[in-house]
Amino acid sequence: MKLFEKILTIAAFSCCCMISEAQTAHSLFWRSDSLQVSELTAEPGNHFNKVGHHGPAVENSHMALRIYFNDSGAVDVYSKTGRGMELMQYRWYPTPEQQDSLSVGTDGYIVGKTVGLGGVALWDDGKVVRLDATAGRVARAGDTKKGSYAEVISYGVPYGDGKVDISVRVDVLAKTREAVVTATEINGRKVCFVTGVNFHEGQRVTYEEGYVSVWGPHPVKKTEVPFPIGAGLFYSEKDFPAVEKTEDMVRLVSKPLSRFETRIISASSKEAELNNAKRFEAYMSR
Repeated sequence: MKLFEKILTIAAFSCCCMISEAQTAHSLFWRSDSLQVSELTAEPGNHFNKVGHHGPAVENSHMALRIYFNDSGAVDVYSKTGRGMELMQYRWYPTPEQQDSLSVGTDGYIVGKTVGLGGVALWDDGKVVRLDATAGRVARAGDTKKGSYAEVISYGVPYGDGKVDISVRVDVLAKTREAVVTATEINGRKVCFVTGVNFHEGQRVTYEEGYVSVWGPHPVKKTEVPFPIGAGLFYSEKDFPAVEKTEDMVRLVSKPLSRFETRIISASSKEAELNNAKRFEAYMSR
């Protein structure tokens, strides 16, 4: 980046930080026009790559989260260094130059084929059932009285001997670094949900009564430098009696429910507070 361009970029970023006191934000748009909307609807099929940052996204002062607009039900993380709002300006993908000169965040969390951090699938007869929306899918994002939210509703998901409609919603609040994930069968039918936290080789994994904690670097491209990321989930033991460690995630299976809530949190070695395994695990086990 040329020196003059770098100065302009830094000035714009500083101005943005000074005039904005927001502690949460949301973003949702089709890539074809980049216009922010509160809702978008898609017919059955995979529209994952047609939606900005692959789904509706929200952020608080510590992290950004997106819900994938496909059948995975996965929640993904954008790790932040500072506390300014970055989602609207960088659309999840700041350049390496912006990361170096402005100390903005990075898309370093790797979900893979799991539900990521607190994402949602279904459980039927000992198998994971992905949210295959045979009747279409809706994404929403907006503000609430206390923060911002993102939501994906998958209609007509084959389950058991019928079909169900599943909402996955993430709420971020202005005065806490945690986010709330709510999964709902919107017709009130009871189903068995799957959630959890994914992990990779070499990461520290702890799961005790009511929480799951994972810390460590995620796989990256050869041109990138890995850095440790923390991912945690708080859950109700009453709702999730079955917890097990698989080859790539700590998986929680619920009893039959029509709705549940969990709380999720992420941190990284690049931030000022929960920036190592000891601090992150202390927060999770408090």
